[in-house]
Amino acid sequence: MPARDIYHNRVKNALIANGWTITHDPLKLEIGAKDLYVDLGAMKLIAAEKEEYKIAVEVKSFVSKSDIDELEKALGQYILYNDVLADREPERILYLAVPQRIFKDLFEEPIGKLLLKNRRVKLIVFDEHQDTIAQWIQ
Repeated sequence: MPARDIYHNRVKNALIANGWTITHDPLKLEIGAKDLYVDLGAMKLIAAEKEEYKIAVEVKSFVSKSDIDELEKALGQYILYNDVLADREPERILYLAVPQRIFKDLFEEPIGKLLLKNRRVKLIVFDEHQDTIAQWIQ
C-alpha cells in the first residue's frame, strides 16, 4: 500500500465536514494481478434527489521542486485510476485534490486552463492550512 500524502487527513476531514461519508481509506482497485490504491472513497446521500453519489479522491501535495513534473505524474495516475474506475465502479467519479496554492500556480495559468477546458481532470481545491474545500471543479 502506498504512503499517504501529507494532506491526506486534511482532505478527508474536509470531505466529512462537507457531508461526505468516507467509505474507503484507501479505495483498493483490483485489475488482474495488480492492485491500485486511490487515496479515498466517499459517498453522499442527496435526500431531495433520493440518490447516492460516490467519489474517489486522489490527494496530491505537489511538494517537489517542479510543479510541472508533479502535474505530469498526477495526470498519469489520474488517467490510470479513472480508466480502472470506469471499468470496475462506473458510478464512482474520480477527483484530484490539490492545494489552493497549486490551483493558483498551475490551474489558473494557461496549461491548467487548457486541461480544465478539455475536461481532462476533475478537481477538489482544498485549503492546505485548514480542513476545508475551497472549490469543486468538474
